Amino acid sequence: QVQLVESGGGLVQPGGSLRLSCAASGIKFRIYRMGWGRQVPGKQRELVATITSGSETNYADSVKGRFIISRDNAKNTVYLQMNSLKPEDTAVYYCSAALSNDYWGQGTQVTVSS
Repeated sequence: QVQLVESGGGLVQPGGSLRLSCAASGIKFRIYRMGWGRQVPGKQRELVATITSGSETNYADSVKGRFIISRDNAKNTVYLQMNSLKPEDTAVYYCSAALSNDYWGQGTQVTVSS
């Protein structure tokens, strides 16, 4: 059974930082492309960062230069370091694992507000 469990969300002031973690189980983690998406009510989920099995990264323009995705294959964990956070980054953040199928976690709320 595939499980993706996110943690690290919370309330942060504009300009602050947060680090999200996603622990994966039930998959051969090292061969999956991992990613982070986010969603706000009434809008489609947006994939903001991905990292391949070879650690190549890709970012949405909205987060490029501020967010960093990384992975630790020994811990079956993917991270999202979020810096210079803006109110428009407020969303539920979801971890994803993609190969022949796509899997998503349950999400963690990130709120950027003063």
